[in-house]
Amino acid sequence: MAMTRIRVGLLPSTQFIAGTLPVPKVKNPDTGEVATDLDTGETLHILPVFLMAEGRAEQMKITVPESGLSGGLQPGMPVRVAELFATPWARVFNGQLSNGVAYRAAALELVK
Repeated sequence: MAMTRIRVGLLPSTQFIAGTLPVPKVKNPDTGEVATDLDTGETLHILPVFLMAEGRAEQMKITVPESGLSGGLQPGMPVRVAELFATPWARVFNGQLSNGVAYRAAALELVK
């Protein structure tokens, strides 16, 4: 079954703030294998960010390839999210349904 990717349109007033430093995304927690992009083989990283819109903040985790991370990125810095996609997912584990949305961006750039 193919996963549905949905392009996320952002209003110009939407702001993102880096929550922590990016960390490599783990593909297999049992082995510690790091996730890579299927097309390029590039290491993927996860970065928690705060989406600031309409007077509220929401935390979300965004997966970004290593080449899409700006040098000098630090927690609390404003970032611009380039080419954001959302992928809804669901799975059954130990008889329990889990679901959510995974976010992937081409780049997180520092706002100057």
